[in-house]
Amino acid sequence: MREEIIRLKRELGESVCILGHHYIAQEVMDHCDLKGDSLELARRVEEIRAPHIVFCGVYFMAESAALLARPGQKVYIAVEEADCVMSRMVPAALLGKVLERLCAPGSLVVPLAYVNTSLAVKAVVGRGGGAVCTSANAKVMLRWALDQGDQVLFLPDRQLARNTAKSLGLAESEWRVLDIRRQGAKIDLAALQKARLLLWPGSCAIHARFRPESVEAVRHAHPGCRIAVHPECRTETVNVSDAAGSTSFLIEYAAKSPAGSTLVIGTELTLVERLAREHAGRCTVLPLARSSCSHMALTTEQRLLTCLRGIQAGTARALVVPTEEAAPARNSLQRMLRACS
Repeated sequence: MREEIIRLKRELGESVCILGHHYIAQEVMDHCDLKGDSLELARRVEEIRAPHIVFCGVYFMAESAALLARPGQKVYIAVEEADCVMSRMVPAALLGKVLERLCAPGSLVVPLAYVNTSLAVKAVVGRGGGAVCTSANAKVMLRWALDQGDQVLFLPDRQLARNTAKSLGLAESEWRVLDIRRQGAKIDLAALQKARLLLWPGSCAIHARFRPESVEAVRHAHPGCRIAVHPECRTETVNVSDAAGSTSFLIEYAAKSPAGSTLVIGTELTLVERLAREHAGRCTVLPLARSSCSHMALTTEQRLLTCLRGIQAGTARALVVPTEEAAPARNSLQRMLRACS
């Protein structure tokens, strides 16, 4: 398969560009032309001239690429069923109803959606004057959103919201987790009056597995180690770690670790294992816990090969962005890119 992919890429030449997220398997990443986290890849899409873009990752990432692609470019995802559990925690229709209720008293509530959301949700956010963010720029974007209105609704990851709010110095008394049951009818508007930040009650199942007890156990097993975690981890875990940051931050943190040191990383296992291989012999990189994303693991060499064969034969199915959702969803992404330029 490896040799066949290399042959196909050579034949397709500059007509195809393959993008890969850091969480996909190494044997697939080896074939990618551009590699990065959600923010890096979003920034790079507009530079791509190839008429065919293949995304190796999960579905919402490919949707973002399709929104930012040039007219006439086609975007494919290597595995159409590669999803994100957290993104499904925000149905677009429910978000619309919740925003309508929150804004009913006349408040200007600015939605800020983590990039781990569907295109339909990004469209709702765009119509509401909001923007998208990633873990790498959440601090910048939350500050931006706070300046736009009376309150910010951060969705869907409440852990990233809490950790970002703390880094900005927002007191816990200024946060409220929403009760979104019964289509938002249970939201107590009076109780939210003094809150500046409203949190959607979602989280990442992969990063929720990293607990403070794990940090304590690792420190006992590896005295003097450094522990860095992703900000999707629960706040209690971030508080007892040495550092927290985006995927790109964790990669850079590992690269800067002193020779002979031990670094323990709390994020998706595939990335941690890649960093361990890259820095073997210089420093030791260990996982805080073995937590893997089954959806990222769906992208294999076989699935990439099938996609490339389909592009060559003209049978591959490109993503189709609904016309009514394209402009507002694109606005939510472009507001992020402008704010972080």
